[in-house]
Amino acid sequence: MAVYTKINNKHVKSIEDKYNFGKIISYSGIKKGIENTNFLLNTKKNKYILTIYEKRVQSKDIPFFINLMSGLSRLKIKCPVPIKDKNGKYLFNLKNKKACIVSFLEGKDKGQLNNKDCFIVGKNVALLHKASKKLKLYRKNSLSINSWRLILNKIDNRINKLSKNLKNLMNADLKDIKKKWPKKMPNGIIHSDLFIDNIFFNRGKFHGFIDFYFSANDFLSYELATCINALCFKKKNRKFVLDKKKSSHLLKGYQSVRKLNEIEKKNLNTLCRGSALRYLLTRSYDYLNTPKQAIIKIKDPKEYIDKLNYHRNLRSFEDYS
Repeated sequence: MAVYTKINNKHVKSIEDKYNFGKIISYSGIKKGIENTNFLLNTKKNKYILTIYEKRVQSKDIPFFINLMSGLSRLKIKCPVPIKDKNGKYLFNLKNKKACIVSFLEGKDKGQLNNKDCFIVGKNVALLHKASKKLKLYRKNSLSINSWRLILNKIDNRINKLSKNLKNLMNADLKDIKKKWPKKMPNGIIHSDLFIDNIFFNRGKFHGFIDFYFSANDFLSYELATCINALCFKKKNRKFVLDKKKSSHLLKGYQSVRKLNEIEKKNLNTLCRGSALRYLLTRSYDYLNTPKQAIIKIKDPKEYIDKLNYHRNLRSFEDYS
């Protein structure tokens, strides 16, 4: 979530006229995230999220995201639910961009997860995967391993200011990871961006997932690799290091619903390295190219330099569990 596109009272009134939820009494931009522009809309009875789709989201993919959230909600997975307008449509145009309204998910993200939280998140990731298997939806992952070379080619040597020789190191890592990347493993729809700010708790209990705009079909265990990187590291002596208790609880929680097979376990380290590289690449690109006028909190690429370095020294599934 972020704010790239600004709106005014006239735009808000036009939204109000399209929907049956009554008068919008206030609205405010949401700064977290990087993908789309988001506003919190308050009516007398309820809260809603306005999402304006920005340049990274292709129009042809939007129905997938809408249908995914609608389908998961029907299958009892807690997530934002797309709202139809008075004409029964989910999408409308706002400032020459596609936009939609989704329900507001109560609760908020935790600043830090404990071991028990990691188990519960792992369990609910597996429930999400099992539910998404029932949906007849498909979207190719536009940020899969095959896209990383294109991103790296757009990152120039200015990035070496963050870390000496970083561009060459990313290039070497990409070559090695691509060589080791598995060809065939259990596949399905994954959220693909389960960072702590996309996982909501309410009154201390897990409450749901938000922000499905990276969701796509990919290896199910690649989701776990992203979760390990996003949720299971801690800072020690100014460096990010793996908290093995957290990663172990995350994996146990997941396997309490869906067991990983031996191929998935064997390839977990490669997937963790790949996920770390993917976020290092996209954060590095954003670090160099995000417009100064965008109301957004730029995410630090340095964190993923540490994580990528850490995974290089691990090998087996037991290193994480």
